[in-house]
Amino acid sequence: MTKKVLLLPGDGIGPEIVAQAENVLIHLIENFDLDVELDTDVVGGAAYDLTETPLPEQTLNKALQADAVLLGAVGGHKWEPLEREVRPEKALLDLRSRLELFANLRPAMLYPQLVNASSLKRDRIENLDLMIIRELTGGIYFGEPRGVFEEGGERVGINTYRYSESEIERIAHVGFKTAQLRNGRLCSVDKANVLEVTELWREVVTEVGKEYPDVELSHMYVDNAAMQLVRAPKQFDVIVTGNMFGDILSDVAAMLTGSIGMLPSASLDSNGKGLYEPVHGSAPDIAGQNKANPLATIMSVSLMLRYSLNRADLANRINLAVENVLGNGARTFDIAEGETYISTTDMGEQVVTAIK
Repeated sequence: MTKKVLLLPGDGIGPEIVAQAENVLIHLIENFDLDVELDTDVVGGAAYDLTETPLPEQTLNKALQADAVLLGAVGGHKWEPLEREVRPEKALLDLRSRLELFANLRPAMLYPQLVNASSLKRDRIENLDLMIIRELTGGIYFGEPRGVFEEGGERVGINTYRYSESEIERIAHVGFKTAQLRNGRLCSVDKANVLEVTELWREVVTEVGKEYPDVELSHMYVDNAAMQLVRAPKQFDVIVTGNMFGDILSDVAAMLTGSIGMLPSASLDSNGKGLYEPVHGSAPDIAGQNKANPLATIMSVSLMLRYSLNRADLANRINLAVENVLGNGARTFDIAEGETYISTTDMGEQVVTAIK
Protein backbone atom coordinates (compact mmCIF):
# COMPACT_ATOMS: atom_id res chain seq x y z
CA MET A 1 0.00 0.00 0.00
CA THR A 2 1.29 3.45 -0.92
CA LYS A 3 2.29 5.52 2.12
CA LYS A 4 1.52 9.24 2.31
CA VAL A 5 4.23 11.65 3.45
CA LEU A 6 3.44 15.31 4.08
CA LEU A 7 6.28 17.83 3.78
CA LEU A 8 5.97 21.02 5.83
CA PRO A 9 8.99 23.24 5.07
CA GLY A 10 7.90 26.02 7.44
CA ASP A 11 10.00 29.10 8.11
CA GLY A 12 13.58 30.34 8.09
CA ILE A 13 15.95 27.68 6.84
CA GLY A 14 13.10 25.17 6.75
CA PRO A 15 12.45 25.33 3.00
CA GLU A 16 16.18 24.95 2.23
CA ILE A 17 16.76 21.87 4.37
CA VAL A 18 13.46 20.17 3.54
CA ALA A 19 14.24 20.59 -0.16
CA GLN A 20 17.36 18.46 0.30
CA ALA A 21 15.47 15.85 2.30
CA GLU A 22 12.81 15.79 -0.42
CA ASN A 23 15.51 15.12 -3.01
CA VAL A 24 16.63 12.13 -0.97
CA LEU A 25 13.06 10.80 -0.81
CA ILE A 26 12.54 11.31 -4.54
CA HIS A 27 15.76 9.43 -5.26
CA LEU A 28 14.63 6.53 -3.09
CA ILE A 29 11.20 6.50 -4.75
CA GLU A 30 12.70 6.45 -8.23
CA ASN A 31 15.55 4.01 -7.61
CA PHE A 32 14.86 1.87 -4.55
CA ASP A 33 11.20 0.87 -4.83
CA LEU A 34 10.00 3.18 -2.07
CA ASP A 35 6.20 3.28 -2.44
CA VAL A 36 5.53 6.77 -1.10
CA GLU A 37 3.35 9.66 -2.26
CA LEU A 38 4.66 13.13 -1.37
CA ASP A 39 2.59 16.23 -0.67
CA THR A 40 3.57 19.71 0.57
CA ASP A 41 1.75 22.44 2.50
CA VAL A 42 2.36 25.48 4.70
CA VAL A 43 2.80 25.74 8.46
CA GLY A 44 4.04 28.23 11.02
CA GLY A 45 4.78 31.82 10.05
CA ALA A 46 4.51 31.03 6.34
CA ALA A 47 0.99 29.77 6.96
CA TYR A 48 0.08 32.78 9.10
CA ASP A 49 1.13 35.16 6.32
CA LEU A 50 -1.30 33.42 3.97
CA THR A 51 -4.19 32.50 6.27
CA GLU A 52 -3.71 34.39 9.56
CA THR A 53 -3.33 31.07 11.39
CA PRO A 54 -0.12 29.05 11.88
CA LEU A 55 -1.91 25.72 11.32
CA PRO A 56 -4.60 25.97 8.63
CA GLU A 57 -7.34 23.33 8.62
CA GLN A 58 -6.12 22.10 5.23
CA THR A 59 -2.63 21.46 6.61
CA LEU A 60 -3.97 19.77 9.73
CA ASN A 61 -6.27 17.51 7.72
CA LYS A 62 -3.41 16.46 5.46
CA ALA A 63 -1.27 15.73 8.51
CA LEU A 64 -4.05 13.62 10.06
CA GLN A 65 -4.37 11.60 6.85
CA ALA A 66 -0.62 11.15 6.27
CA ASP A 67 1.42 8.18 7.45
CA ALA A 68 4.32 10.49 8.28
CA VAL A 69 5.06 14.21 8.35
CA LEU A 70 8.45 15.85 7.73
CA LEU A 71 8.75 19.32 9.25
CA GLY A 72 11.52 21.82 8.62
CA ALA A 73 11.27 24.54 11.28
CA VAL A 74 8.84 27.21 12.44
CA GLY A 75 9.19 30.71 13.86
CA GLY A 76 11.34 33.77 13.43
CA HIS A 77 11.76 37.37 14.53
CA LYS A 78 9.10 38.54 12.10
CA TRP A 79 6.28 36.83 14.00
CA GLU A 80 7.42 37.37 17.60
CA PRO A 81 5.09 40.38 18.17
CA LEU A 82 2.01 38.24 17.41
CA GLU A 83 -0.36 37.05 20.12
CA ARG A 84 0.76 33.72 21.54
CA GLU A 85 -2.22 31.83 20.07
CA VAL A 86 -1.19 32.65 16.50
CA ARG A 87 2.59 32.49 16.78
CA PRO A 88 4.27 29.91 14.52
CA GLU A 89 5.32 27.73 17.48
CA LYS A 90 1.65 27.15 18.34
CA ALA A 91 1.36 25.11 15.14
CA LEU A 92 3.98 22.69 16.36
CA LEU A 93 2.29 22.21 19.74
CA ASP A 94 -1.08 21.72 18.07
CA LEU A 95 0.31 19.18 15.60
CA ARG A 96 1.82 17.14 18.42
CA SER A 97 -1.42 17.27 20.36
CA ARG A 98 -3.89 16.60 17.50
CA LEU A 99 -1.77 13.77 16.09
CA GLU A 100 -1.30 12.34 19.62
CA LEU A 101 2.47 12.26 19.19
CA PHE A 102 3.41 11.50 22.78
CA ALA A 103 6.89 9.98 22.35
CA ASN A 104 9.76 12.11 21.09
CA LEU A 105 12.93 10.18 20.21
CA ARG A 106 16.11 12.22 19.93
CA PRO A 107 19.23 10.18 19.16
CA ALA A 108 22.59 11.78 19.84
CA MET A 109 25.29 9.90 17.96
CA LEU A 110 28.74 11.27 17.23
CA TYR A 111 30.11 10.44 13.82
CA PRO A 112 33.81 9.66 14.21
CA GLN A 113 34.62 12.20 11.50
CA LEU A 114 33.23 14.99 13.70
CA VAL A 115 34.96 14.18 16.96
CA ASN A 116 37.00 17.39 16.73
CA ALA A 117 33.89 19.51 16.10
CA SER A 118 32.57 18.84 19.58
CA SER A 119 33.46 21.19 22.42
CA LEU A 120 34.29 18.20 24.65
CA LYS A 121 37.55 16.27 24.77
CA ARG A 122 37.89 13.27 22.46
CA ASP A 123 38.01 10.68 25.25
CA ARG A 124 34.71 11.96 26.69
CA ILE A 125 32.68 11.71 23.49
CA GLU A 126 34.36 9.23 21.14
CA ASN A 127 31.85 6.50 20.15
CA LEU A 128 29.00 8.43 21.79
CA ASP A 129 25.59 6.91 21.05
CA LEU A 130 22.66 7.74 23.32
CA MET A 131 18.91 8.17 22.97
CA ILE A 132 16.78 10.76 24.75
CA ILE A 133 13.07 9.94 24.95
CA ARG A 134 10.94 12.95 25.79
CA GLU A 135 7.26 12.84 26.73
CA LEU A 136 5.70 15.27 24.27
CA THR A 137 2.03 15.96 24.91
CA GLY A 138 1.87 16.55 28.67
CA GLY A 139 3.77 18.35 31.40
CA ILE A 140 4.15 22.07 31.87
CA TYR A 141 3.82 22.91 28.17
CA PHE A 142 0.21 21.71 28.11
CA GLY A 143 -0.96 21.91 31.74
CA GLU A 144 -3.90 24.08 32.78
CA PRO A 145 -4.41 26.66 34.17
CA ARG A 146 -1.89 28.79 32.35
CA GLY A 147 -1.55 32.42 31.38
CA VAL A 148 -0.78 35.89 32.72
CA PHE A 149 -3.32 37.33 35.17
CA GLU A 150 -3.86 40.39 37.32
CA GLU A 151 -3.56 39.60 41.00
CA GLY A 152 -3.10 42.01 43.89
CA GLY A 153 -2.39 44.92 41.58
CA GLU A 154 0.34 43.17 39.58
CA ARG A 155 0.70 40.65 36.79
CA VAL A 156 1.21 37.00 37.71
CA GLY A 157 2.33 34.31 35.26
CA ILE A 158 1.05 30.76 35.78
CA ASN A 159 1.96 27.47 34.17
CA THR A 160 0.85 24.10 35.51
CA TYR A 161 3.18 21.10 35.63
CA ARG A 162 0.86 18.11 35.43
CA TYR A 163 1.22 14.42 34.58
CA SER A 164 -1.27 11.61 35.00
CA GLU A 165 -0.24 8.08 35.90
CA SER A 166 -1.31 6.76 32.50
CA GLU A 167 0.78 9.38 30.66
CA ILE A 168 3.87 8.40 32.63
CA GLU A 169 3.25 4.68 32.13
CA ARG A 170 2.89 5.15 28.37
CA ILE A 171 6.21 6.93 27.89
CA ALA A 172 7.98 4.66 30.38
CA HIS A 173 7.09 1.62 28.28
CA VAL A 174 8.62 3.32 25.24
CA GLY A 175 11.78 3.97 27.25
CA PHE A 176 12.12 0.39 28.48
CA LYS A 177 11.39 -1.14 25.07
CA THR A 178 13.94 1.14 23.45
CA ALA A 179 16.55 0.16 26.06
CA GLN A 180 15.83 -3.51 25.34
CA LEU A 181 16.81 -2.92 21.70
CA ARG A 182 20.02 -1.14 22.69
CA ASN A 183 22.29 -1.81 25.68
CA GLY A 184 19.66 -2.50 28.33
CA ARG A 185 20.11 0.63 30.46
CA LEU A 186 17.45 3.26 31.14
CA CYS A 187 17.94 6.45 33.16
CA SER A 188 14.75 8.22 34.22
CA VAL A 189 15.30 11.94 34.81
CA ASP A 190 13.11 13.92 37.22
CA LYS A 191 13.23 16.46 40.05
CA ALA A 192 11.55 14.29 42.65
CA ASN A 193 13.29 16.01 45.55
CA VAL A 194 11.24 19.21 45.12
CA LEU A 195 8.40 18.57 42.61
CA GLU A 196 5.54 16.27 43.59
CA VAL A 197 4.60 15.66 39.97
CA THR A 198 8.03 14.16 39.31
CA GLU A 199 7.89 12.24 42.56
CA LEU A 200 4.89 10.50 40.99
CA TRP A 201 6.93 10.17 37.78
CA ARG A 202 9.66 8.28 39.65
CA GLU A 203 7.17 6.00 41.42
CA VAL A 204 5.35 5.08 38.21
CA VAL A 205 8.52 4.48 36.19
CA THR A 206 9.81 2.22 38.96
CA GLU A 207 6.57 0.22 38.90
CA VAL A 208 6.68 -0.15 35.11
CA GLY A 209 10.31 -1.25 35.41
CA LYS A 210 9.23 -4.44 37.18
CA GLU A 211 7.91 -5.62 33.81
CA TYR A 212 11.39 -5.29 32.27
CA PRO A 213 13.80 -7.27 34.47
CA ASP A 214 16.34 -7.29 31.62
CA VAL A 215 16.68 -3.47 31.73
CA GLU A 216 18.82 -1.76 34.35
CA LEU A 217 16.85 1.23 35.65
CA SER A 218 18.43 4.25 37.33
CA HIS A 219 17.07 7.63 38.41
CA MET A 220 18.74 11.03 38.24
CA TYR A 221 17.72 14.57 39.11
CA VAL A 222 17.59 16.83 36.06
CA ASP A 223 20.27 19.26 37.26
CA ASN A 224 22.69 16.40 37.82
CA ALA A 225 21.74 14.87 34.47
CA ALA A 226 22.62 18.12 32.70
CA MET A 227 25.99 18.14 34.42
CA GLN A 228 26.64 14.46 33.68
CA LEU A 229 25.84 14.94 30.00
CA VAL A 230 28.79 17.29 29.66
CA ARG A 231 31.01 15.49 32.20
CA ALA A 232 30.65 11.85 31.17
CA PRO A 233 27.95 11.45 28.48
CA LYS A 234 28.87 7.89 27.56
CA GLN A 235 27.50 6.66 30.89
CA PHE A 236 24.01 7.00 29.35
CA ASP A 237 22.29 4.59 26.98
CA VAL A 238 18.62 5.68 27.02
CA ILE A 239 17.21 8.64 28.95
CA VAL A 240 13.47 9.02 29.51
CA THR A 241 12.04 12.23 30.91
CA GLY A 242 9.20 14.75 30.79
CA ASN A 243 8.43 17.39 28.23
CA MET A 244 10.35 20.39 29.58
CA PHE A 245 13.36 18.46 30.89
CA GLY A 246 13.63 16.55 27.62
CA ASP A 247 13.51 19.77 25.63
CA ILE A 248 16.49 21.14 27.55
CA LEU A 249 18.59 17.99 27.86
CA SER A 250 18.31 17.10 24.18
CA ASP A 251 19.73 20.50 23.22
CA VAL A 252 22.61 19.91 25.63
CA ALA A 253 23.20 16.54 23.98
CA ALA A 254 23.15 18.23 20.58
CA MET A 255 26.42 19.99 21.22
CA LEU A 256 28.11 16.73 22.14
CA THR A 257 27.77 15.71 18.49
CA GLY A 258 29.52 18.81 17.19
CA SER A 259 26.46 20.78 16.06
CA ILE A 260 22.74 20.96 16.67
CA GLY A 261 22.55 20.70 12.89
CA MET A 262 23.36 17.00 13.24
CA LEU A 263 20.43 15.91 15.41
CA PRO A 264 17.23 14.41 13.96
CA SER A 265 14.10 13.58 15.91
CA ALA A 266 10.98 11.44 15.68
CA SER A 267 7.68 12.18 17.43
CA LEU A 268 5.50 9.06 17.44
CA ASP A 269 1.97 8.03 18.30
CA SER A 270 1.07 4.58 19.62
CA ASN A 271 0.67 3.13 16.09
CA GLY A 272 3.93 4.16 14.41
CA LYS A 273 2.71 7.34 12.77
CA GLY A 274 5.22 10.12 13.26
CA LEU A 275 6.29 13.69 12.76
CA TYR A 276 9.97 13.97 11.91
CA GLU A 277 12.07 17.09 12.21
CA PRO A 278 15.58 18.35 12.97
CA VAL A 279 16.10 19.39 16.57
CA HIS A 280 17.36 22.85 15.59
CA GLY A 281 15.15 25.87 14.97
CA SER A 282 14.49 28.10 11.98
CA ALA A 283 17.81 30.01 12.23
CA PRO A 284 16.48 33.21 10.61
CA ASP A 285 19.93 34.80 10.74
CA ILE A 286 21.16 32.45 7.99
CA ALA A 287 17.89 31.84 6.15
CA GLY A 288 18.15 32.16 2.39
CA GLN A 289 21.95 31.99 2.38
CA ASN A 290 22.24 28.31 1.35
CA LYS A 291 24.56 27.56 4.27
CA ALA A 292 22.33 25.62 6.69
CA ASN A 293 23.23 22.03 7.52
CA PRO A 294 20.59 19.68 6.00
CA LEU A 295 21.95 16.50 7.60
CA ALA A 296 19.65 16.52 10.64
CA THR A 297 16.67 16.77 8.30
CA ILE A 298 18.00 14.05 6.03
CA MET A 299 18.60 11.81 9.04
CA SER A 300 15.06 12.58 10.17
CA VAL A 301 14.03 10.93 6.89
CA SER A 302 16.09 7.94 8.01
CA LEU A 303 14.07 7.79 11.24
CA MET A 304 10.87 8.10 9.20
CA LEU A 305 11.87 5.14 7.05
CA ARG A 306 12.61 3.08 10.15
CA TYR A 307 9.62 3.89 12.33
CA SER A 308 6.74 4.83 9.98
CA LEU A 309 7.52 3.46 6.52
CA ASN A 310 8.92 0.02 7.45
CA ARG A 311 12.04 0.43 5.33
CA ALA A 312 14.90 -0.04 7.75
CA ASP A 313 17.07 -1.07 4.80
CA LEU A 314 16.77 2.40 3.31
CA ALA A 315 17.26 4.03 6.70
CA ASN A 316 20.56 2.20 7.00
CA ARG A 317 21.48 3.27 3.47
CA ILE A 318 20.95 6.94 4.36
CA ASN A 319 23.00 6.65 7.55
CA LEU A 320 25.85 5.03 5.65
CA ALA A 321 25.67 7.71 2.96
CA VAL A 322 25.93 10.49 5.56
CA GLU A 323 28.88 8.75 7.18
CA ASN A 324 30.62 8.40 3.81
CA VAL A 325 30.02 12.03 2.87
CA LEU A 326 31.49 13.19 6.18
CA GLY A 327 34.35 10.74 5.73
CA ASN A 328 35.12 12.37 2.40
CA GLY A 329 35.51 15.71 4.16
CA ALA A 330 32.24 17.44 3.25
CA ARG A 331 31.32 20.05 5.87
CA THR A 332 28.71 22.77 6.14
CA PHE A 333 29.78 25.90 7.98
CA ASP A 334 28.48 24.76 11.40
CA ILE A 335 30.75 21.70 11.47
CA ALA A 336 33.67 23.06 9.46
CA GLU A 337 36.87 23.13 11.49
CA GLY A 338 38.50 25.62 9.13
CA GLU A 339 37.20 28.27 6.76
CA THR A 340 36.26 25.87 3.95
CA TYR A 341 32.68 24.62 3.83
CA ILE A 342 30.06 23.67 1.28
CA SER A 343 26.50 24.87 0.74
CA THR A 344 23.22 23.32 1.83
CA THR A 345 22.56 22.27 -1.75
CA ASP A 346 26.01 20.73 -2.22
CA MET A 347 25.69 18.70 0.98
CA GLY A 348 22.30 17.37 -0.08
CA GLU A 349 23.58 16.45 -3.53
CA GLN A 350 26.58 14.66 -2.06
CA VAL A 351 24.30 12.55 0.17
CA VAL A 352 22.14 11.60 -2.84
CA THR A 353 25.27 10.64 -4.78
CA ALA A 354 26.52 8.56 -1.83
CA ILE A 355 23.18 6.73 -1.64
CA LYS A 356 23.62 5.70 -5.27
